[in-house]
Amino acid sequence: MGIAANISIKNKRASFEYHLLDRYTAGLRLLGTEIKSIREGKANINDSFCTFFEDGLYIRNMHIAEYSFGSFYNHEAKRDRQLLLTKRELKKLKEKGEEKGFTIVPLKIFINERGYAKIEIALAQGKKDFDKRETIKERESKRELDRVMKR
Repeated sequence: MGIAANISIKNKRASFEYHLLDRYTAGLRLLGTEIKSIREGKANINDSFCTFFEDGLYIRNMHIAEYSFGSFYNHEAKRDRQLLLTKRELKKLKEKGEEKGFTIVPLKIFINERGYAKIEIALAQGKKDFDKRETIKERESKRELDRVMKR
């Protein structure tokens, strides 16, 4: 179980593409072979996004590789998976998500101390091109400052 606690699969593009406003931690409704693949670190959330269907919030385009020791019980790699949040959080996200310019993006998948897979999601607003250039400038200046401090 100690190795599984170190699993952290991140969406590095999210902070570059979006202004992250509110963050939430949600549970995932998974199948047995899916959690085993996540514990091996074989998942990808770079192209995924969250959307509402009639009965809740779902994550789409999340790729979890098939489990190598799975038999015919293995799962589909890119199926929709339900996110588990409280009713209050779902209501707030639904109201904000329907406004123009807002979206819900996944940030990272991790295994908590009890061994459950959790996903951190954020209510986000898309950045313009000049905002992205500002992000690059800030990152470069921070790197340069770190180089100078290291000497």
